Amino acid sequence: MASTIPLHKLNHFIVQAKAATYVGDGQTSAPSRKNAHDLAFHAGDLSYLDSYFGGTDFIGQEVVYEHDEPIWAMNYYGRILKPDKITAVQAGQVIKRSLSQLYEEGRFLGGFTHTAGEFSYIDTNQGDPQSFTGKEWISRDGVIVYELVYHGGMIKP
Repeated sequence: MASTIPLHKLNHFIVQAKAATYVGDGQTSAPSRKNAHDLAFHAGDLSYLDSYFGGTDFIGQEVVYEHDEPIWAMNYYGRILKPDKITAVQAGQVIKRSLSQLYEEGRFLGGFTHTAGEFSYIDTNQGDPQSFTGKEWISRDGVIVYELVYHGGMIKP
């Protein structure tokens, strides 16, 4: 089944779901795969699942479903590059503060920079919700201490 949702409504739902789950410390749901960490969000005919593995270094996938059919997804891999300069807890705090600012602008894509104390968060990407690639990183004293790469877009039958 091809998606019937307009792109601007899909974008709004994705921002809402991302803000309510990881960034909003949303409740975890039962893991969909062994040893996965899952966060879910539902609104009307749409549902969102963020499922990832790991902690300091991690990999995951976000999927949006319309009427229980996958219509959009994003894959990501992140890791701490300099554990002597940033902990996983610090990275998570910087990411949550930064992304909450981005989501308040009603978007999850587009260049974005945010300063959180001694850390700088930068996100760059190309494309739009239909098809995109990107990278986020955190720097401290001009040194990149954390990075995450991601890509995704619409799913068509």
